[in-house]
Amino acid sequence: MVFDNGMPACDITGVEWVKSSGSVGQGNCVELAKLPGGQVAVRNSRHPGGAALVYTREEMIAFLAGAKGSEFDHLTI
Repeated sequence: MVFDNGMPACDITGVEWVKSSGSVGQGNCVELAKLPGGQVAVRNSRHPGGAALVYTREEMIAFLAGAKGSEFDHLTI
């Protein structure tokens, strides 16, 4: 199966969607799933059938490194 950016998340089957244990529990979070081939899909937990963003492994590594390095902290203030 080919996974494209913006495809309906409900069309991505056979994967495990996970969210952070720090999620507020009100459905206001994102969920991620590892796809065959190493890509990662991201969806809005409030709209699990909505569009999924699909990232390469390298893109996710770069994003997580930035998040761990506090590069995006100013966006939450």
